Amino acid sequence: MALRLRTLRGSILEDALPLTARHASPRGVPPKKLLEHIMPELNLPCLRLASSSPKVPETLLKLDEQGLSFQRKVGILYCREKQGSEEDMYNNEKAGPTFEEFLNLLGERVRLLGFDKYRAQLDNKNDSTGTHSLYTTYQDYEIMFHVSTMLPYTPNNRQQLLRKRHIGNDIVTIIFQEPGALPFTPRLVRSQFQHVFIVVRVHHSSMDHTTYSVAVSCTEDIPHFGPCIPAENCFLKGPAFRDLLLAKVINAENSAERSGKFHAMATRTRQEYLRDLALHHVTTSTLEASTSRRPLITLPAAKKREKSKVPKGAEAHSAGALVWGVWARDGSKEPNSKTLDLRCLLGISSEFLVLIDAREKRVVFNCSCRDILAWTFSESCTLDLYYETGDYICMRVDEGQASDIRDIVHRLQLVTRGCETRELTLLRNGVGQLGFQMDHEGFVTEVERFTFAEKAGLQPGARLVRVCERPLPGLTPPQTAELLRTAKKVTITVVPPDENGSCARIPLAVLLLCPGGKKGHAPPVLPFFCLPGSHGSFLGVKTLPVPWCELAPSIMFTFFGQEFLRALPEIAAGEAEERTPGWRHRTDPASQRSDLQTGHLSAPPFLVPAGWGASPLG
Repeated sequence: MALRLRTLRGSILEDALPLTARHASPRGVPPKKLLEHIMPELNLPCLRLASSSPKVPETLLKLDEQGLSFQRKVGILYCREKQGSEEDMYNNEKAGPTFEEFLNLLGERVRLLGFDKYRAQLDNKNDSTGTHSLYTTYQDYEIMFHVSTMLPYTPNNRQQLLRKRHIGNDIVTIIFQEPGALPFTPRLVRSQFQHVFIVVRVHHSSMDHTTYSVAVSCTEDIPHFGPCIPAENCFLKGPAFRDLLLAKVINAENSAERSGKFHAMATRTRQEYLRDLALHHVTTSTLEASTSRRPLITLPAAKKREKSKVPKGAEAHSAGALVWGVWARDGSKEPNSKTLDLRCLLGISSEFLVLIDAREKRVVFNCSCRDILAWTFSESCTLDLYYETGDYICMRVDEGQASDIRDIVHRLQLVTRGCETRELTLLRNGVGQLGFQMDHEGFVTEVERFTFAEKAGLQPGARLVRVCERPLPGLTPPQTAELLRTAKKVTITVVPPDENGSCARIPLAVLLLCPGGKKGHAPPVLPFFCLPGSHGSFLGVKTLPVPWCELAPSIMFTFFGQEFLRALPEIAAGEAEERTPGWRHRTDPASQRSDLQTGHLSAPPFLVPAGWGASPLG
C-alpha cells in the first residue's frame, strides 16, 4: 500500500471501531488496537517509533504530495514550410508571423530577469536561457513554455544543445507547423523524455480568420486523455481553442505520469523516501512500548454513566464512494431476459452515483445525487432507481445478498433528496373518472375531494413516474391520457411531495456518462448534458456528447450559462487514432474513438475547458 502512487485520503469514524479497540482512558485509542483493526495483516512487532527529527514530517509530507503538482513545463517547436526534421525545427532562429500569432494566443511574453513565478528551470538571474519566455495560467495550473525561438540560438551548431536541453526534457511538446510543412513523425525525435507531441497546423492566417487543426501522437503505454478533437478538426483562433489546447496539454502530462516509465521512476523515489525513514529516522521503541506514552487519537473523557453504542453502518456517512456489486439494466428496456442485465459496480459518494461495467471497467451511467428522485425496492433483491425526469435504472443483487439492497437504500437516504416511491391502485367513480389532474411532466396538480384517488393517498405535488407498469418518460402525453382513460386497472407509481407539499423537481442540468470506444482499447468515458425536457439513456445515448476528463466520482461538475449554450453546436465526439509499436497516432479516420480514459481517485484530475463540465470536487 505504501508504494502506490495514487494517494488515497480517508478517515475512520471512532464509532466504527469495535468495542475491543476502545480504550477506557481519556488518553485515546492505543496505536496497536487501531492498527490491528484497520490493517490486520500488518506485522506489528517490526514497527518502531519514529524519531523526533523535523525531517520525519517533512519526508512524510513529500510522500503525501508526490504527484500533486500544479506547475507544468511544455516545449514548443517551430516548423516552417518544407521542414519536418528535429534539426530543422531547432535551427529556426526567429519566429514567423503565424507563429508569433499563435504564441500570443497561448500566453503572455514575460521578462525572465527577476521573474518570481514558476520558471521551469529557466534562468531568471543572468539571462543565460534567453531574455523572455512564454507563461500562462489555466484553472489552477501555472504553465511555462520552452519556446524554441526564445531560447538561445547557437550559430554553426546543428544540434542546438542549449535549446534541446530544455525542450528535450519536456514530457509534452507542441509542434507548430506552417502551411506546407512536411508530415511530422515522432520517430525522428531523439529524446528519452518527450512522450506526447501535439501537432498544431495553421491553415488560413489573417487578422480575423486564422484556423488551426490538431493531431496527437504519443507513446503506446500512455493512457488516453481528453478533451477529444471534433471530427471536423477545424478550430477558429480564439479563447475556446486556447482552452482546449491547454486542457489537452495538461491532461497529456497527467496521463503520461501514469505510464510505465514514469510510474517506475516515481515508485523508486517513493521507495527511497521510505527507506531513508526506516534506516535513519527511527528509535528503538517498539509499538508496545510507545502505546502507553503516545496514543494516536485523544478522546474526550467519557461520562461514567454513559454507555458507548456503536451505530450500525457508520461508514454510510462517508463522503467517498461506497461500492456494491449489482446487476443493472436500463429501465426502458423490456425485462424479457436476464441477458440484458450488466454486471456492474455501483458506487455512491456524497455527490455522485456511478455504475461501472465490472468486466470492461468503464462507466456506463453517472448522475449527481441531487438528481435522484426516488427508488422502489423489494425484499426480493431488486431496486428501481428514478432520476432526472423520471427515467430509471433497474438493479438487482445476487440471491442471499438482500442486505445489500437495504444498505444501498440507507446510503441513498443519507446523500440524496429522494425518497421511496408509493404504489397506488386507483378506482374510478360512477362516471369512470379517477379524480385527479396532472400536467405533461407527471406532476399532480389537483386531487378532487372525497374521491378514490384522495382515499388512496394521492396528493397534489406528487409526481407520477410509472403508469400501468410503463415508465412515464417513454410515453407521450396522449398515450398517458389514453392509458389513464381506458385501462381496466390503473396502477401508478408516484414520488410523494416533500413535507411542505412541494414537487420533486430537478436542477437545470444533469450529467450522464455512457460507454464508447473499441474493444481492447482503454475504456473511454463520454459525458452528456441533458437540459430539462431532454432525456438521457443508459447504455445508449440520445443526448449531445461533451468531452470530459478521467473518471472519479469526485471530479465531475456542471457549468451553466451562455458559454455552454454557444458551445453546444460546435461539440462533437470522436478522435482518430492508430496504435503502432511504441507510438500511437490520432490521424487515422478508420479508427475513430473517444480520446477519454477512465481513471482512479487521484489528483490532479483531467481537465476540460471551463464550461464543458469538469472540476475537482472533494
